[in-house]
Amino acid sequence: MTTAAAARSDRRISPVFLGIVAVMAVSGWAVWTDFAEQPGFAIFLFVTAAWVVSLCLHEYAHARTALHSGDVSIGAKGYLTLNPLAYTHALLSIVLPVLFVILGGIGLPGGAVFIERGRISGRWKHSLISAAGPLTNVLFAVVCTAPFWLHALDGVPSGFQYALAFLALLQVTAAILNFVPVPGLDGYGVIEPWLSYRIRRQVEPFAPFGLLAVFGLLWIPEVNTVFFDAIHSLLQALDVSEFHTYCGFDAYQFWQKPNPACSVG
Repeated sequence: MTTAAAARSDRRISPVFLGIVAVMAVSGWAVWTDFAEQPGFAIFLFVTAAWVVSLCLHEYAHARTALHSGDVSIGAKGYLTLNPLAYTHALLSIVLPVLFVILGGIGLPGGAVFIERGRISGRWKHSLISAAGPLTNVLFAVVCTAPFWLHALDGVPSGFQYALAFLALLQVTAAILNFVPVPGLDGYGVIEPWLSYRIRRQVEPFAPFGLLAVFGLLWIPEVNTVFFDAIHSLLQALDVSEFHTYCGFDAYQFWQKPNPACSVG
């Protein structure tokens, strides 16, 4: 009886996560209805809250896949409650990704859940656990871009369109960057089970720096330009224009002087 109750509590959605969802819903409503006196601040809250929700679901996907793959310790760690405060590295999971968005409009989640890999057998299971997170971002990207490629935005306020386009940009960049096979990112986790023991031992010391190395590369203007040109080409194919994503980031940084071309209303 006690064990069953504990198991249920391990999976009960955290009030912290529900609070973040509430902020996303209320700020999204404010953007949609033009209720906010400061639409930029409402867009900032909406996109940031939605981004944190996607981070929580990204980590939940890792944890849930690990649970079904054999790591039964996942529940006791609190990973199935969607509580971002339960993650092993809150700095990597929440703080840095939000800072990346604020400073550069880059969606880059960090690894956070600690999985006891020794409990899991089979290379395919290990690869799937790593892939589950960025696949969640792919799903988010599909949801965010769907109103554009379904041409379902007639009558939707421009501010909400801009916010949705910027959020789509974040999800697409998160999915692509996380699949890069760099130590510390999920892409490396996908291929790691298939590498020799010697290579894995040689690469292991670099894992803590993989996330920062990728972010550092994106600050190089030439690399940044090539990368975002590719991202915008992909979004353009989904009917999300670069103008919409640019105006979304412009409105998101409400503390900056707004671009007159990106009127919100």
